[in-house]
Amino acid sequence: MTAALAPDVTFRSPAVFKPYEGREATLALLSMVVRVFEDFEYVDELRGTANGKETLGLVFKARVGDKQVDGWDYLTLDDDGKITDFTVMIRPLSGLLALAEAMKQKLEAAQPA
Repeated sequence: MTAALAPDVTFRSPAVFKPYEGREATLALLSMVVRVFEDFEYVDELRGTANGKETLGLVFKARVGDKQVDGWDYLTLDDDGKITDFTVMIRPLSGLLALAEAMKQKLEAAQPA
């Protein structure tokens, strides 16, 4: 994943308003997400352009505990094919809330004591 992200990538979480800035912050967050999602699977791909940039929409299904979620990763790519903007959307609300709680626990556990 490191090679796919631009150094100045912006990651927009479905659970918090303020975006995460930079490759390192995005990688740290994504490394936790892969431990929270179970049965993760991309099920569709959509390609396009917006504002002269290539875009990619990746539709996925996963589970968080007993909650099934449907999601969409919306990516904007630079001229080298690196991800500059990474926005995640999740439904239903009960699944998003389960994800937010699980991520909160992971983030708190990762904080130095």
